[in-house]
Amino acid sequence: MSPSRKKMMRINRLGSIDNLAFTAAVTVASRSFILRDRLLGRVKRTPLEDHQYLKISRRSIASGKQVLDALFVDPVGKPARAAVLLCHGIGETVDHWFGVQKLLAAQGVASLVFDYSGFGRSAGRIQWKQCEQDAIEAFGVLRVLLPDTPASILGFSLGSGIAAAVLDRISPQKLILCSSFSSFQAAVCCMGVTRRLSHLAPPIWNTEESLRRCSLPVLVLHCENDRLFPSQMASKLASVCGERARLVIVPNQQHNDPFYRPLSQYWDHVISVLVSDHAV
Repeated sequence: MSPSRKKMMRINRLGSIDNLAFTAAVTVASRSFILRDRLLGRVKRTPLEDHQYLKISRRSIASGKQVLDALFVDPVGKPARAAVLLCHGIGETVDHWFGVQKLLAAQGVASLVFDYSGFGRSAGRIQWKQCEQDAIEAFGVLRVLLPDTPASILGFSLGSGIAAAVLDRISPQKLILCSSFSSFQAAVCCMGVTRRLSHLAPPIWNTEESLRRCSLPVLVLHCENDRLFPSQMASKLASVCGERARLVIVPNQQHNDPFYRPLSQYWDHVISVLVSDHAV
């Protein structure tokens, strides 16, 4: 066997190990967080009856061999002013985000939130490449649902890395990063893994590098009391974008507060960026 073939086999083997480790770690973490929230009553099944100012529909999205569970919420009475794809974090499902979707719809913003493969009622296993494909397919569905409405992408926590990673494969108007990290390996360190062991995490979702190639307007929104990812990460991401970015640190908010308790104090920043005809 030639040296080049041996090298390729070694790279493929290491890649398979990375994928398995990622799948195992994220699956355990996500299901633990979701179970905790259910036991604490933090998440309830989303009602599908339409409200006075919004229309709700459960959607199934094809993503390769998988089928994703998704929730589309659209304002009623007049066309949406803007649309946004919501890429949620590691410990959530679509039902965690209904409160946010209601708040957005009340201000004329339509939204689509989906569960990555292996999350919630979505089929398949959690794999990082599949997460990216899921986001791409979901954004395509949003464009079909509202073809004449400006559509942007929002990534929250884990979803911030995914949203930034797929920018060169979709065509959003704007990028919004909430409770974001600079890279997946840096995020792993924040979660308690020592820097000496951080190399065991796959070198994926380097948000900082993705933003260097990004030409979109970017809103970086972070919680002042985020105990998971320090606000310095958000500042670093915004600095990479230069004048294209707006950095907002929301006071008296913790990492998961934006979807646990959706408040105008936080989401008005998102809405103002989405509906504006100008850069952030």
